[in-house]
Amino acid sequence: LKSIRSSRHSYLSNRKNGSLMASISKYPPISTWETLLQRPTQSVEAIEAIVEEVFLAVKQEGDAAITRYTKRFDKVELSASFVSQEEIQQASALVSNDLKAAIQQAKLNIETFHAAQKTAKVDVETQPGVRCWQEKRPIETVGLYIPGGTAPLFSTVLMLGVPATLAGCKNIVLCTPPNANGNIANEILYTAALCGIRTIVKVGGIQAIAGLTFGTSSIPKVSKIFGPGNQYVTVAKQLATKYGVAIDMPAGPSELLIMADKNANPAFVASDLLSQAEHGADSQVVLVSTDETLLLKTAKEVQLQTHALNRQSIVEKALENMKLILVKSDQEAVDLINFYGPEHYIISTDNNSFYVDNVINAGSVFIGKYTPESAGDYASGTNHTLPTNGYAKAYSGVNLDSFLKNITFQEISKEGLLNIGTTIELMAEAEGLMAHKNAVSIRLKSIENESK
Repeated sequence: LKSIRSSRHSYLSNRKNGSLMASISKYPPISTWETLLQRPTQSVEAIEAIVEEVFLAVKQEGDAAITRYTKRFDKVELSASFVSQEEIQQASALVSNDLKAAIQQAKLNIETFHAAQKTAKVDVETQPGVRCWQEKRPIETVGLYIPGGTAPLFSTVLMLGVPATLAGCKNIVLCTPPNANGNIANEILYTAALCGIRTIVKVGGIQAIAGLTFGTSSIPKVSKIFGPGNQYVTVAKQLATKYGVAIDMPAGPSELLIMADKNANPAFVASDLLSQAEHGADSQVVLVSTDETLLLKTAKEVQLQTHALNRQSIVEKALENMKLILVKSDQEAVDLINFYGPEHYIISTDNNSFYVDNVINAGSVFIGKYTPESAGDYASGTNHTLPTNGYAKAYSGVNLDSFLKNITFQEISKEGLLNIGTTIELMAEAEGLMAHKNAVSIRLKSIENESK
């Protein structure tokens, strides 16, 4: 910690006059990266207790617990959880034609990109008489979690609903928290209907994930849960896996890392940092550069642009966790970025190809000064449901295959069994699994007898 503090250079005044505090971490040694790049999230231990409480209650009491926790967390008591077709029709009528057209264009781009991810059946004869193939089958029942909170994310309905539909999932259940009036945002209902989703439940947070995990009278039990959420939702999804329900990935508070050099536009860079900061107070934004002047100019732009935002208080809270990091070289920058494993990664340099070629850990990458992260969030076609909190080191973002299972098949003829039978027998015997060996031997003996 001492080495980190000594490497920081404060250049903006404190917040006494409403300005933002920020500091540059100059040439931080590798030994400090883990502490420097720590996410502003609570530990799992701090959250687990309430998550486990809700899960146990929902498992035992079903809808009664769902109703109780919805009243406690969302401050609303619902008479019915299911959204009716009448509600969907009424909500759709209240969405402007311009916004409908925008949503439809975004849907088309997302469909185009995800449909292109379809792959042909893999079918190969590994040796004469031994045929192996792989086919994909949709997951029958999936749960889509759509955050409501401070910004109802109807765009996430597209990101999850489109590939789920393309994959052919039979049952798609959408859960999203109601507002104070017990309603779902019109845009969410319109977009869900556009994607062909009919089962929509007014439940959010931990209780929604618990409901999808165990199933209740109002929430069908699912096989896999998708969607981002706050830290509580993320821990709830992880707990769901203990009860045999799969999840897309741990996707918590949003984060963005930008690599920008002296040729980047500070105003553009600042706008991208702020676009992520406005997601929530626990969002994190990081700017890495080989040029200190760029860091200084961007910080000033952040300060100027923040004052014009409608979610200024949220942004300012998130910016308390902003990291501005000065590195010595492109290679050092690459090493630090891969160490961090950002959810969103913007590259704005005069050597973009070097950074692209050296990406190892990232959820989604945005290249060049005219590629804002917002494009991926809404309409370019890629998916915005991505791994956060360093999980990009092991997880991919949601894609078409997320909603499919790869099933392998094999068919062996007499000739094929003669070709590999001895191999199987020898390996099974070496492992001491004589029943395995016998399953082959008895067939080989039968073939031998037939040939006599």
